[in-house]
Amino acid sequence: MITFAAFARVLTAGVLLAIAGLAAAQQDYPNRPIRFITAYAAGGSTTIVARLIGQKLTESWGQQLIVDNRPGGNGFIGGEALVKAAPDGYTIMLAASTHFLTPLLLKAPYDPIKDFAPVATIGKGELVLLLNPSMPGNNLKEFIAYARSRPGELNYATPGAGGPQHMAHELLNLLGGIKTLHIPYKGASLALTDLLGGQVQMFFSTAVTAIPHVNSGRLKAIAITGTKRMPALAKVPTFAEAGLPEVSKIGSHFGILAPAGTPKPIIDKLSAEVAKHLAAPAFQEKVIANGLEPFISTPEQYAALIKEGLATNADIIKRANIKIEQ
Repeated sequence: MITFAAFARVLTAGVLLAIAGLAAAQQDYPNRPIRFITAYAAGGSTTIVARLIGQKLTESWGQQLIVDNRPGGNGFIGGEALVKAAPDGYTIMLAASTHFLTPLLLKAPYDPIKDFAPVATIGKGELVLLLNPSMPGNNLKEFIAYARSRPGELNYATPGAGGPQHMAHELLNLLGGIKTLHIPYKGASLALTDLLGGQVQMFFSTAVTAIPHVNSGRLKAIAITGTKRMPALAKVPTFAEAGLPEVSKIGSHFGILAPAGTPKPIIDKLSAEVAKHLAAPAFQEKVIANGLEPFISTPEQYAALIKEGLATNADIIKRANIKIEQ
C-alpha cells in the first residue's frame, strides 16, 4: 500500500518534471514553423508588414513563419483562429488597429483585451485620403465642396467596418459637413481594385498600400494624417495643413498578438527578437520605404496603446453616431 508520504513524493516529482519540461520547451522556442495569421486578404498592408518581419524572424531563428491570410467577417475570422490556437507561441497574428476597434461596433467572438496577449508593435502609419482620378478636386477644400453638392451620391471604401479607415471617413463626414456612403470590403486590395475601377470614389488607405498607386498616377492623394508630411509622399499635405487638424490624429499601428495564456518567457523572447530587428538601420529603411514608421514597444507598452486607442475611437463613434448592421 502506497503511503501518503510516498504518494506526495511521486506527485511532487511529476510536477517538477512537468515544470522542467515546460521550461525546456520555452527555452528551445521556436523549434518548428510558426503560423503567422493576418485577418485580411493577401496584397494589403497587413500582408506586406507580415512578410517584412516574418522574413527577418525566419532568418534569425531558422524556422519559417508561414503567413496565413484569414480574410472576412470584419476581421473576426482571423482573430477567432488565433483565440482557438494553442497558447504555445507557434500561432501568432499580425494585428492592425482595426482588430481592436471593430468590437466597439459589432459583436465579436472574442474579447479584444482579455483573449489576446500583446507581444510587440512593428510600425505605425498614417492614412492617406485617395480619390479616383476621375473625381473633381485636387485638394481637400475642393473635394469637400464637391461632396457637399452631392450628398449621399459618393461612396467610400474601407477594408472592413470598424477600423481606423472607417473612423477617419465618418469623422471627415462630420467635420466637413458632407454625406458619403460606406462600402466595406474584405481587405484593402479589394477596396483598391474598385477604387481604381471607379466603383467607389474615395478610400482612406494606409500609406504602405497607397504609395505605389499615387506615384504611378493611377490614384490621387489629397491629404494625409499625422503631424508632418511623409517623405515618400512629400507633395501630399497633412489634414492639419488642409484645415482639418482633428483628422490628422487618426492613424494606424501594426503589432503582433499571441493567444491569451501564452507563457511570458515566449512572449518576451518574441518581443525582444522583433525589437532587435526593428532597431537595425537596414530593416528600418525597408519599413520606412513601405510607408511606415518603425515603432518599438514592450508587451506592456503595446497593451497600454491598445487601451488608449479604444477610448479615443469610442469617443468618435459616439460623436459621429456610427452604427453597423451585424
